Amino acid sequence: MEKIKLISDSTCDLTPEQVKTMDIEIVPAEIILGTETHTDGVDIVPKDVLDFYDRTGMLPKTSAINSERYKQVFSRYLAQGYKIIHFDISSKASAMHVNAKAAAQELGGDIYVVDSKSLSSGQGLLIMKTYDMMQEGKTYEEICEALKVLPDKVQTSFVVDTLEFLHKGGRCSLAALMGAKLLKLHPYVAMFDGQLKAKKKYAGNMPRCLNSYIRDLASEYTSYDRTRCFITHTLADQELVDQVINLTKELFSFDEVLESVAGCTVTSHCGYNTIGLLFITE
Repeated sequence: MEKIKLISDSTCDLTPEQVKTMDIEIVPAEIILGTETHTDGVDIVPKDVLDFYDRTGMLPKTSAINSERYKQVFSRYLAQGYKIIHFDISSKASAMHVNAKAAAQELGGDIYVVDSKSLSSGQGLLIMKTYDMMQEGKTYEEICEALKVLPDKVQTSFVVDTLEFLHKGGRCSLAALMGAKLLKLHPYVAMFDGQLKAKKKYAGNMPRCLNSYIRDLASEYTSYDRTRCFITHTLADQELVDQVINLTKELFSFDEVLESVAGCTVTSHCGYNTIGLLFITE
């Protein structure tokens, strides 16, 4: 039987339990709070990011994993006879994919580096689907072939409560920020070709906007992989999370509806009460 090792950077936002069950090696990114550098998921969690912002008004920064670090991790598993499948956050969001590819090319051997074209649980969904294929007995070559097209099928989107974090990160103008506050607008942002872009703007309070968002997704995506979905949020109010979970169960037919807290990267860009429904389309 082939020995296949799944590896991912820490932006996949899978829970420790999921990581343990699938025996995934997580390579953590660095999160910088002011002058202090932390290791994602090791000595910093999303609440620390929000607490830092509350104290200082400053956004955290992220530092991409370099190729030398990837070489260290890949080499360890190649030496044990593994074939490697590695997942990165979208190449248009970070240099990590380019760095991982460089490490793989230098080392040679069976290392397939996947540009998730996604982030957060969208990346996590790809990993879980790959694990499913491994459990089904598919070969390394068969899985790698499937992963050439699978990233384009992941529906990754969120509704953002406040544009304040996006504005401070240079992803939203001051005029857009002020207009959103005045009109109570909440953007629906989605991944398009590996980049997050505003798809629609909802007006009103968050419960109303989230209701419209889930109904819009249900109307647009009538054909999808029913295995699982993620409700992913940045430490959002539980009432909002429960609303999205319940409406998803009502309008979709997923075997599993999984709740996930977005990691430090998404949290630092989107801020409080960002909530998304993520799944694989057909």
